[in-house]
Amino acid sequence: MRLAELTGTFFGAGYLKPAPGTWGSLAALPVAYVLHQLGGFPALAVATVAVTVLGYWATAEMTRGKADHDPSEIVIDEVAGQWLALWAISYPAWSHGIAISALWPGWISAFVLFRLFDIWKPGPVGWADRKAGPMGVMLDDVIAGVLAALGTMALAGFSHGVLGL
Repeated sequence: MRLAELTGTFFGAGYLKPAPGTWGSLAALPVAYVLHQLGGFPALAVATVAVTVLGYWATAEMTRGKADHDPSEIVIDEVAGQWLALWAISYPAWSHGIAISALWPGWISAFVLFRLFDIWKPGPVGWADRKAGPMGVMLDDVIAGVLAALGTMALAGFSHGVLGL
């Protein structure tokens, strides 16, 4: 397997069926956990930026000369977006010395909201998805990840503030 394919499919997760994007997002979760355990939020943030840049490159390589600019096996974009969504729990856990596993509801909301925004493609996510080439492939998931992070923060605020949990 070529390096671009290994990267673009996130070590083969993109070949899992059905719903390779969901499998890519699921595969991103334990890796994010390990990154956070090894270096906290800074490690996850650096890895997210690196995966986004590498994802652009891998997507360009894997789609060069092909009609399909966003084949389903490319899931590195889901990894980048999922990791961005997890910033909403990684940063608070790291900055307050909380075990990230204690924020388990945030893991669930970050995953569910990211998949929802990635599939539904509301507003700016749909706009980015319509962009041609590797930029569109990566950008819609990055925006979906940001929206999922904001949604996770809003749910945490509601849970802790309004519900007092």
